[in-house]
Amino acid sequence: MAPILLQWLDFAKNQHTLFHHSLPFNLLFAFSISFIIFRLVHGSLFKGLNLPPSPPKLPIIGNLHQLGKLHNLHQTFHHLSQKYGPLMFLHMGKVSTLVVSSIEMVGEIKINHDIPFASRPSSTASNLLFHGRISVGFAPYGEDWRQLRKIYVMELLSKKKVESFKYVREEEAALMIEKISFACSMGTPIDMKELVTSLTSDIVCRCTLGRKHGGEGGNCNFGEIENKVGKLLQAFCFGDLCPGLGWMDSLTGFIGSLKKVSKELDNFFDQIIDEHLIPNKNNNPTYINQSQTRADLHKFFCRIFIGGTDTTSTTIEWAMTELVKNPNVMKKAQAEVRKVVGKKNKVSDEDIHQMEYLKLVVKETLRLYPAVALNKEEEDEWGRRKKKMNGEEEDEFNHQKNNLKQNLNKLQESDFNWTAKELTCSLEEKPYLYLGLEYTENGPKLTKSILDVRTSKQRYHVPAMTTVFINNWSIHRNPKLWDRAEEFIPERFSENPIDFLGKDFKYIPFGTGRRSCPELVFAVVAVEFAIANLLYWFDWEIPPGEEIDMTETLGLTVSKEIPLRVVPTSHYFS
Repeated sequence: MAPILLQWLDFAKNQHTLFHHSLPFNLLFAFSISFIIFRLVHGSLFKGLNLPPSPPKLPIIGNLHQLGKLHNLHQTFHHLSQKYGPLMFLHMGKVSTLVVSSIEMVGEIKINHDIPFASRPSSTASNLLFHGRISVGFAPYGEDWRQLRKIYVMELLSKKKVESFKYVREEEAALMIEKISFACSMGTPIDMKELVTSLTSDIVCRCTLGRKHGGEGGNCNFGEIENKVGKLLQAFCFGDLCPGLGWMDSLTGFIGSLKKVSKELDNFFDQIIDEHLIPNKNNNPTYINQSQTRADLHKFFCRIFIGGTDTTSTTIEWAMTELVKNPNVMKKAQAEVRKVVGKKNKVSDEDIHQMEYLKLVVKETLRLYPAVALNKEEEDEWGRRKKKMNGEEEDEFNHQKNNLKQNLNKLQESDFNWTAKELTCSLEEKPYLYLGLEYTENGPKLTKSILDVRTSKQRYHVPAMTTVFINNWSIHRNPKLWDRAEEFIPERFSENPIDFLGKDFKYIPFGTGRRSCPELVFAVVAVEFAIANLLYWFDWEIPPGEEIDMTETLGLTVSKEIPLRVVPTSHYFS
């Protein structure tokens, strides 16, 4: 029993830097021993069940000790799936988890069962950081999310809107070029992450608010806060995975960190509100309707900003990293950019449309470092919704594509919080059946129990309300789908009409289905424009004596753990 506990403690300490400073180990040890004995006496929740392939697990923590540090979760899932298969079941504490690394399974979920898997599981981090003011990416599936996404896309992220912001991109790119030119004159290296985060933050601020945070000469500086948010959303949380141990999140300092960053978010949004309540110099009406509460406005800003800058800045940094690592690709991309732009001394959107190789570079960057590395989804209450009947809310069941319609019509009890859903798919000729039903004489009844499911070739049991991870990162590096999958080869897309929309499940950098990343158009346009300017005006190399660290870390996106440092040299046109 002691080795089990030591593995658990070692895992937790690796997840949070404050753990060893604040945790009373004697109390934890005593509590853990009693908890383990209790679990061993009462037996495993899944004892006797035949689940999809899974690594061996430990009491209480399940497979958590095999996941390493959570900021590399996408890579850990990838390596485990190589051993246990493209459909893998994990016990993350008390959370049942299904990891999907197969395009066949992705297709089955997204084509036939997109709605049941369109929700997002709540977490301690998202609840405390946002006070329930959930952004598009974290909101549970429902009418509020649909309306929010519609407004978000139509008012900010549609192709027409993105094109209308080209003057913003041009002006902010010009300011970026000035910063780099100054570094050239001083002969100093540039922190690419800091540079492009500032660029994208200012672009997002101006597109959403009409000006930079802090006034015309200000700087948005939201990227730093967003980076903290991303790390906390990905951090280890006892309460999410082992609810009975939620009190330990306070002892580790995790709750304190969440509250601190939440306050930073609130202060940032309050400053924006205060700035826009002050009449501008032309005495135009205030930007904000003063009848709106600050809570309403915080909710709006949270939905707009979270994830809005990180996707773009991270992709630019990875693209420049791969270009510096692959000088032949860099030379080819620069030659195209400089040929198209010529001596106009200004990159335009019209120029970008002609840069075919640059577009291949961006596609290949997003293959190796997708904006959405892990799609985290949760099967919601299938087909169950509230409907007003005679002034009162009653349950209504929408059967969607379930072939048990005739039975679902006979549901006897509708006050359960579990699903009634069927998922069948073909995965290497292994059919899986996924139900949250218990049969009665009059038809299926919604139940909290785990169902024993038999098929003609396999027999598996999968709990209802399982969290699903679609590992886009792993699919993009599958050697069966991609030749020389680990190499940076933009030319692989030259004869391939595949796009960013996620219709071909072998390439889903922004996710796919209803929960795909809505910033797709905004991000791609900004990335292409930024890289074109960086390649047109400057030559780049690694500082003498330094090497590029390619270590990845998973937050809101897959970013570089060690920022890229490069030395720019101004290019002189003859």
